[in-house]
Amino acid sequence: MTVSLEPWSIGVGLGVLLIGIGIFILCLRAGTLLLRFGKTLDEVDRQLDTLSVPIATTLTHVGGIADTADATIARLGNVVGQLENVAKGATNTANLISSTISGVTNATRKPRREPSESAPI
Repeated sequence: MTVSLEPWSIGVGLGVLLIGIGIFILCLRAGTLLLRFGKTLDEVDRQLDTLSVPIATTLTHVGGIADTADATIARLGNVVGQLENVAKGATNTANLISSTISGVTNATRKPRREPSESAPI
């Protein structure tokens, strides 16, 4: 048996070998990058665990303030409604007084007659 190698087959083989080595190096670099990325994410997780308690406390406090503000606004709404009722009652009272005074004024007016008209001849 004789094996004959063509010159182009050696070149193809070397080209495939170089491509394989390039892909291997690329995979090694990508693996190193992913390890660094994983370490960075681990550090972020640790920092989030440290900050989660103060953030939760602050959000609870802000929620309490918002609830208090809502209750205060509701109370102010009730007060405004009562003040509007008082103003409506005062307006009705003023209108009643005005009409009463107008009626009394009209009732006490005496018609003025000429002297010749008042004395019968």
